[in-house]
Amino acid sequence: MSAVAEWFRGAPQKPSRFVVVALVLAYCWRVYTTAQDVGQLFNFTVIGIATGCVIAIAASGLVLTYATTGVFNFAHGAVGMVAAYAFYALSVQHGVPTPLAFILVLGVLGPAIGLLLERVMRHFHDAPVQTSVTVTIALMVMLIGVAQKLFPPTTGARLDFLFGIHTWHLWQATPTYDDVAHFVTAIAVALLLRTLLFRSRTGTAMRAVVDNPGLAALNGAPPVTIARYSWMLGSTLGALAGIFLAAGGPLDPIVLTFFVTAALGAAIVGKLKSLPLTFAGAIALGVIEAHSLFALPTGSVWDSVRISIPGIFLFAALLLVPSARLTVGRVVGRKSLAVPSLPSSVGRAVAFVAAMIVLVNVAPGDRVADMTTALIYAVLLLSLVMLTGFSGQISLCQYVFLAMGTWAMGTYFGGHSIWGMLLAGIVAVPLGVLIALPALRLQGLYLALVTFGFAAVAEDLLLKNDHFYGSQSVNVGRLHLLGIKFDDERAFFVLCAIAFAVMALGVLALRRGSFGRRLAAMRDSQAACATLGLDVRRTKLAVFAISAFMAGVAGSLFGGLKTTADAIQFSKENNIVLLLFAVVGGITTITGAFIGGGLFALLPFVQSQYPDQAGLVFAGVAIAVVALGRQPNGLAGLLYEWVGGLRTGRRAPSEPKSAGAGDNAKRRPTKETVGAPT
Repeated sequence: MSAVAEWFRGAPQKPSRFVVVALVLAYCWRVYTTAQDVGQLFNFTVIGIATGCVIAIAASGLVLTYATTGVFNFAHGAVGMVAAYAFYALSVQHGVPTPLAFILVLGVLGPAIGLLLERVMRHFHDAPVQTSVTVTIALMVMLIGVAQKLFPPTTGARLDFLFGIHTWHLWQATPTYDDVAHFVTAIAVALLLRTLLFRSRTGTAMRAVVDNPGLAALNGAPPVTIARYSWMLGSTLGALAGIFLAAGGPLDPIVLTFFVTAALGAAIVGKLKSLPLTFAGAIALGVIEAHSLFALPTGSVWDSVRISIPGIFLFAALLLVPSARLTVGRVVGRKSLAVPSLPSSVGRAVAFVAAMIVLVNVAPGDRVADMTTALIYAVLLLSLVMLTGFSGQISLCQYVFLAMGTWAMGTYFGGHSIWGMLLAGIVAVPLGVLIALPALRLQGLYLALVTFGFAAVAEDLLLKNDHFYGSQSVNVGRLHLLGIKFDDERAFFVLCAIAFAVMALGVLALRRGSFGRRLAAMRDSQAACATLGLDVRRTKLAVFAISAFMAGVAGSLFGGLKTTADAIQFSKENNIVLLLFAVVGGITTITGAFIGGGLFALLPFVQSQYPDQAGLVFAGVAIAVVALGRQPNGLAGLLYEWVGGLRTGRRAPSEPKSAGAGDNAKRRPTKETVGAPT
């Protein structure tokens, strides 16, 4: 209650909170006036509370893990998904009695996954937020890949209701036995967590770690043991929520995994530390979703609003609840690769285009489309190099800009004009500025969540809107410029190579200038930038706008490759996979974007040619991300280190000859040794 009172006391200083209260009251009035009778209102409220209880169980696991370890587990939904499939395998495929299967999954599998996650994340306890977010996303993708490999769609996995199709009559409401179980279990979980945290020594240590980890460690609270308990309990709660969610319907790894979107919103309401507020947020979200079935008008637009309610809830909670101020700390430098000069960049760009021309003329004709896909994804990844690699701003919504660029290219100027390509980038800029607005006050984890929430909302409200894609597809042509038509597959590949080279030159030019130095400073310490008088807000707006423009231009090429595009091709889940491939390739370099684009193009190729092995691609990429967690420059960084090692090895024999005689020569640093690591 004190937290709620504090929220309202801050309302005069934050007018947006009055807007929230007004919208909530307006929605309640809409619900009251559209309900047929009190019985209908009561029935849907009971259904919403039951749904909210499942969300509360999942969100409490998220909050518990984050509060005690400082790691926000993006793989939380995947843990529930794996638990649901394991429960299906035991109870349906192998005939294990349902109670025993339930005990095995929650008592053995859930804690085991928690131990595995704790063991992996222990190596990243002091890593930057970007690293921990990427690693947990990689673990999520790995679990999805394993599930897709073990349970392909042809399996037809489906779970019945845990307690059958029986219903219980409560006045004019008829909740199922499963709904009642959700309610009872949520109350039991709340009571058990309360008892654990306030009546046990382990819970006291957990709360001490939350308040002051350093002081708790000095007083004998073992941080590793506490983290292990938290991961085990959090994973068990995620497994419980996954089984509850999956019961009574078909199993789908993507749907079950991204159910965590709803749990994210509830966890943010609790500010990632308050379990009571988390439960309250979850119940509120469940009731809002249930009431929307009759309170919102009919029509395709409002149907999209209903689907996107969890994303809207998350987005609103991130904008209104937390306040992520700039924290003052030490400036942490990052090992960055050297930026080539302008003449060197131009020479490399020309050599790259020439190499691509040779490659496309010797490559098999049926592989040209796959090679073009790799180049287009490389152009898209350049936008992440600028945004995330150079400035440290995590983005999980680049596919929204890609989609808008594709739509603009196909809709205006005949679908094949250079003006359409320019418009494709310009159309994405306002969206980039829009998502930059919350980035002015959010950073790190909150920024990653708000961009993902924006992607979820944009998919349902923007891309599926009839004014854009809707349920139709958009025809997109290939560029016609100065009488030259790039309709041929090989010619279009060369066009994409030129676009990548030009974009790369622009990115490097910005990195070499004063703007690039501001980005690097902002990446290392925003607080230091603000202290030194640098305009962090304007820099953020500019880098988000530039990144969106680049992604929009990539969308014009993407549409030309596919010739037709629809909203399904730009699912929000692709944003997460895109970030992983960017990290694997090297999110800080042009070479990394090229490598990441090539790896990303393998995914649709494997899915079409070897559908049974698609899950292994996900798992392989996830393992690579975890392995490269301490290498910020990805495979490109390893490649540069290897090449640099070869060069050093070749020059080593000649160094004694050039050193000269005498102590002065030994003391005088040479060009090779200046700044060399010790």
